[in-house]
Amino acid sequence: MNWEQLLSLKRAGDTAQRLRKNQNETRLGFEVDFDRIVFSSSFRSLQDKTQVIPLSQTDFVHTRLTHSMEVSVVGRSLGRIVGQKIIEKYPHLKEQGYTFNDFGAIVAAAALSHDIGNPPFGHSGEKAIGEYFKTGEGKLFQEDLTAKQWQDLIDFEGNANGFKILTEGNARATSGLRLSYATLGAFMKYPKESLPKKPTKHIVDKKFGFFQSEKEFFCEVAHDLGLKSMRQGNDLAFHRHPLSFLVEAADDICYTIIDFEDGINLGLIDEEFALEYLIKLVKDTIDTPKYHSLQNKKDRVSYLRALAIGTLINEAAAVFLENESLILEGAYGVSLLDKCKYEAQINDIIQISVSKIYNSVDVIEKEVAGYKIIADLLEVFVKAINHTFEGTASNYDQLIFKLLPENCQRLDANVYDRILMVCGFIASMSDGYAILLHKKIKGYFM
Repeated sequence: MNWEQLLSLKRAGDTAQRLRKNQNETRLGFEVDFDRIVFSSSFRSLQDKTQVIPLSQTDFVHTRLTHSMEVSVVGRSLGRIVGQKIIEKYPHLKEQGYTFNDFGAIVAAAALSHDIGNPPFGHSGEKAIGEYFKTGEGKLFQEDLTAKQWQDLIDFEGNANGFKILTEGNARATSGLRLSYATLGAFMKYPKESLPKKPTKHIVDKKFGFFQSEKEFFCEVAHDLGLKSMRQGNDLAFHRHPLSFLVEAADDICYTIIDFEDGINLGLIDEEFALEYLIKLVKDTIDTPKYHSLQNKKDRVSYLRALAIGTLINEAAAVFLENESLILEGAYGVSLLDKCKYEAQINDIIQISVSKIYNSVDVIEKEVAGYKIIADLLEVFVKAINHTFEGTASNYDQLIFKLLPENCQRLDANVYDRILMVCGFIASMSDGYAILLHKKIKGYFM
């Protein structure tokens, strides 16, 4: 892989090449990507989607929106640090107009959208959609689908749904977000299809990054960027765009440190116990007198959180630069933080978060409710759209069908496309809207 190709400004439908040196410096193409994501309805819905604590009533617990914004800020810093060194190493990039800020803008945009495809109720929302087809009423559709289409549903993946959202409408070339291929490449942490499932321990094979419905456009983007193929035959998988490692690192840094901070502020993790683990990360940079001068827990935790994030940003950038040649060759197959010197401390923090936060009774109770809500919504909407297509819709089906947004009332001949469209509609819901709609279909409107 080469950086000139990887930094492609191309967008769906382009008939002429976009050269970096011809860009308007007041609003670069990669910055346009960021702006388009911010103004999208899918991004706005993240303000009421679970990050750690479902349906939290506090004012300091993160939602998917605040988490995404923080990941974007961290990603921008990572991109700029790495970009500065890459530009120095490959002077021809500077001659073509590229700057270190381009790297920051690409990573920031991809990081901003990294959770845009996640369903309501956190990762349990993904599992709830998959379970509906794997063990629930949706199982009857298996015989109508190809193996890969079926796998798309039973392992419904927020990353693949995110790629669908970011690229939907691109076939018409005049609609949709039409992001640059560089940003789409950086977004794709798992550039493979749903089968084979986890065939290796390579980071790319951990999950999948596109549904069968986006396969053709995914291949166009991958080939334009010059991503290296991982496998021969009919099972598509590519090595990552190098900047996707930075997007992943930004996400890992934020959820590791900031979810931990939320747990402390909520009282789920004891302050003294928690601070011990954060201080292990910042022992080389902490200003001890300043730390002890802080009067309350929130300020002490915020100070350590800021130092910890700064430490891990520098460490992740260093690991990337040390392995840049291997990454370009497609010979690097783990996350950046898995290779950093703070791996043990990070794993300790994650284990505490899993035990004290993610497995807390409050979180589990709300995830259980989310499973039921999503299953019920899928049941009525999948029946409504299929019965309408078949001409067997009841009066109730007809009413439910009218609740679908206009762009989801297409009666595609392919049952996979119809079902996936309903899954996308439900995945787009905020936690609050899913609860409200569920109450209505259950007759609790008044």
